[in-house]
This record gives sequence, structure tokens and C-alpha cells, in this order.
Amino acid sequence: MNVLTVNCGSSSLKMRLCDVDEHAVTVLADGAVAAIGPGAVVTFTAPDGTISRTSGDIAEYATALSTLLELLDDDRRRSIKAVGHRVVQGGAFTQPAVIDDEVVRAIDAGRRLAPLHNGPSLEGILAARGLLPDLPAVAVFDTTFHATMPAVATHYALPQELTLKHGLRRYGYHGIAHRSMTERYAEVAGAATDSVSIITLQLGNGCSATAVRDGVSVDTSMGFTPLEGLMMGTRPGDVDPGALAYLLTEAGLSADELDDMLNHRSGLLGISGTTADMSALLDEEAQGHPRAHQAIELFCYRARKYIGAYLAVLGQVQAVVFGGGIGERSPEIRRRICEPLQPLGLHIDSARNAALTGAEGRISMDESRIAAWVIPSDEERIIARDTFDLLARTQRRGRKT
Repeated sequence: MNVLTVNCGSSSLKMRLCDVDEHAVTVLADGAVAAIGPGAVVTFTAPDGTISRTSGDIAEYATALSTLLELLDDDRRRSIKAVGHRVVQGGAFTQPAVIDDEVVRAIDAGRRLAPLHNGPSLEGILAARGLLPDLPAVAVFDTTFHATMPAVATHYALPQELTLKHGLRRYGYHGIAHRSMTERYAEVAGAATDSVSIITLQLGNGCSATAVRDGVSVDTSMGFTPLEGLMMGTRPGDVDPGALAYLLTEAGLSADELDDMLNHRSGLLGISGTTADMSALLDEEAQGHPRAHQAIELFCYRARKYIGAYLAVLGQVQAVVFGGGIGERSPEIRRRICEPLQPLGLHIDSARNAALTGAEGRISMDESRIAAWVIPSDEERIIARDTFDLLARTQRRGRKT
């Protein structure tokens, strides 16, 4: 079955065409539109491996998807049998779901918790409906991987009548990426997925850490919304709730202004005052900018702090796995996070780490008790696989009835 995956970010859209069967996922074509808006950049990798890049004004997700679909030849477009979508906030869904009007309403309701993500996901879903109206579509949720977390990891210590009434709990996010890293680590380690106990770090503009025991998530850094946990590009991560209440009452911020600050003006950008881009901050630090140095140090400290916490949660850890744009492409950030962890049994190999950028590989010494790996997350493979599996099960049930 040829499955088209659609992965909408806060200002980007990634599309992949995959040939999926019971045994393998084969990539047939890849495309992405970055920086949706006046300066959008379109990248497309054809079946023969040819890569093309163009730029232009692409204002909407529907236009972005249409642009990428037009780059597929007619046979490839006609070969598409289903569409799989990444959705960040899945609410009560603990498994992928065939998209119908009820699922669309649930995704729309999830905007309240994931305003940067569920809106774009919904736009991508509606765009695909319009462009490929006769194809079944499946939503694959980031929150699903974290549905295995025990109650001690999901509860907030707030009045129970409020948490039950308003559904206040820790959902966790980036689940598709963390699952991808977990499954791939099991493959490279030659182990069964259900025997893997690791800490996965998805470090990009959004950042999260997950404690994985026996192949399933038992704790993760993001919570009710994608604001909790690690410091991120424009989001602060953990903040004393009293500080936020203080800003509302004493600084005169409105709820909307506070929401904008937390989602768009904090994190690396808020500390540095210049940029949320880690590579640019490293350049600024090298030029002697103190706020860039402060932002980087805080970022690495927070990540290291969560690794320590999850070592305590798991007890025994086979590896720490880095993914995401920063995790995959910044040896310097990986070094700063890992080097202070030597007393806990993680020994980074400087040469291996420095040589690895944007690729998969081990970056720890052979004798390190806890291994360190870089494993680029492959969300599209997970989405394609889950879409195929769900539709295959649905067809089998249909035949039985």
C-alpha cells in the first residue's frame, strides 16, 4: 500500500510517499516546505534521488501540500491509497484513529493545549481532504506513545475536583519521535524493543526528554501542554507557577499576553534577546556575547538535569539517545550535556562526537557503562506504518462481518 504522510509543524509541512507492507516501509519520495510565508523554501527528493530546492510565497498549508503533490509524477499521485497525519495533541485517543468528523472536532479542541501544533495539523488534514477526497486518512498522535505512563507520572498535585473536571493531567508530546528513536535503538543494539531501557532526547525548536523502560514511555518532560520540561527555542520549559501568577497580578499581563510570552518569546530567544537558533547562538557566544552564553548554558543544564532525573526513575539505563535538529547536528551541545555525567557512567568519545553531524552513530566510548547515540528520529516511518496497520485491521474486520 502506498501511504502519503503529512507532518505539519508550526511553520512547515513535510510530506513523504511510502510503499508499506507487513515487513517494510520503503520511501518513494520526500518533500518539505519550510518557513511557510513569503520566503517559503520547497525541498523535494524524487524517486531517483534527485534533490530540488525552490523558494517563493506559500501562505497556507493547503498551498504547501498542493505544491508538493504537484512534484510527484502522475503515476505516483495515482498510486496513493491512504494518508497518514501527525497530530500532536490526541486527548483521549490512545491509538491512531481513522479521521472522521468526530476526530476532526477532537483535534480542533486540542488547539487549547497545543496552539502551535494542532491548528497546523488540522489545516493539513483539511487540505488533504480537499486534494485527495476519496482516500482514507489516519491521525497518528504524539500523545499515544506516552499513554503508558503510570499515574505517578501523569498526575498534578492540584485539587482533584479541578483536575477531574478539566482533564488536567500530563499527556506528554513528541511521542512519535521518541518511539522512533526507541525502536531504532533496539535495532542497532540487536535487542528486542521490549527489553530496551533508555533516555531519549528530542532537541530542536521544541525539546523533550523521555524515560523508556522495556520499550514504553514511563515518564516524559512535557506535560498538560508542550510548555513543560526542557528549555526550548521560544518556550521556557519548567517555570514556578507562582512566577506566572505574579506576572498576571503584578506586571499587568493579560492571559493572552502571558500565553504569547510563553509560546513565542521565551526559551533561547528570551534569554539571548536575539535568536532561538542554536547554531547562531554558538556563533554569538564565540564572539563574546554573554547572553548567548547564558542561554546555551541554561539549555544544556536543563537537559542534563532531566537525564539525571530519569536515571533515578529508571534505575538502569542502557543508553542516552539524541534526536531532533540540535541533538542530531550540534556536537558541541551534546558534549556540554554529556561531559559532566561521567561520574554516572556516561563517557563521551570526543572524536566520535565531533565527527557526527546529521547522521546515526554511537558517540560514547566503547567502555562507557551508559552508551550515548545519535539517532535521527523518523516520524514519517512511524506514521506510515501505523496508517497501514490500522487500515489493514479495519479491512480484516470488515471482511469478517
